[in-house]
Amino acid sequence: MSTPRFLHLPPGVTPRKIETDRGMFAALEALPATGVVERWPAILLPGLTGSKEDFIAVLQTLALSGRRVLAVDLRGQYETPGLDDPAAYTCAALGADVDALAQRFGDGEPVHLVGHSFGGLVAREAAIDGRTKFASFTLMGSGPAGITGKRAGHARWLTRTIPLSGLEHVWHAGFEPEALAAGVPDDILAFLRQRLLSNSPTGLARMADEVVSMRDRTEELRQIEVPTLVLYGEHDDGWPAETQQEMAAALGADCVVVPGAAHSPAVEAPETTAAALVRFWNEAESHTLDTRAT
Repeated sequence: MSTPRFLHLPPGVTPRKIETDRGMFAALEALPATGVVERWPAILLPGLTGSKEDFIAVLQTLALSGRRVLAVDLRGQYETPGLDDPAAYTCAALGADVDALAQRFGDGEPVHLVGHSFGGLVAREAAIDGRTKFASFTLMGSGPAGITGKRAGHARWLTRTIPLSGLEHVWHAGFEPEALAAGVPDDILAFLRQRLLSNSPTGLARMADEVVSMRDRTEELRQIEVPTLVLYGEHDDGWPAETQQEMAAALGADCVVVPGAAHSPAVEAPETTAAALVRFWNEAESHTLDTRAT
């Protein structure tokens, strides 16, 4: 379990509620310290049991590159309201939410899209569905199909346990013991509990099922021809490193391995992760502008 490095918002980062034609989404928005926005904006999507707070440590650095950056809670996650219908939490439905966010937040400009873990599967749906032309697409600690290994077992446990016992039981039986064993400080422990219990039970159970059952859509994504980055920690315990490397090669994507990081590079190695994203975004923008000029 990874936790945000700190919960106090850095300068230039403010909570927001983004209204779209698909509902309201809770977000953290980062702006350049100078207030001058010179580059295209970016949207960051968290993983299955995460939230917008997982990106706190990178938001200020990303914004300093001259762009607005938005980290969001997906539908039913933490501070974004959910629905009782399980169909609202398929990757396709959540991808449509991302399209609505991109069109609202981008305000006519191309938007860089980053998805972490399960958020990568959601972001992929938005990239493929054709509703939005993204400036670039980044899979962060995410893979071509359903997650495998220990994390897959945990997701299946969530799918079974939530409908029977509820989120309070999930916290006490799974999340709390793991956090205590990792020595998580009391203030962050309280945040993690509040975050988990604020999730939509219907949403979390359905998303847990989605993260293990998603089919491989690499070939479809390759045909989109959007600049793509595959970024993951060298000790990632989600999708195997070789799986992510093979996916990057199949996509013709840039591939960055973050030294010392595991499954959450934005938490575990924020400066390295932010630098890699900014470099990739700048190159993608330059390539797009050069292409338009020819």
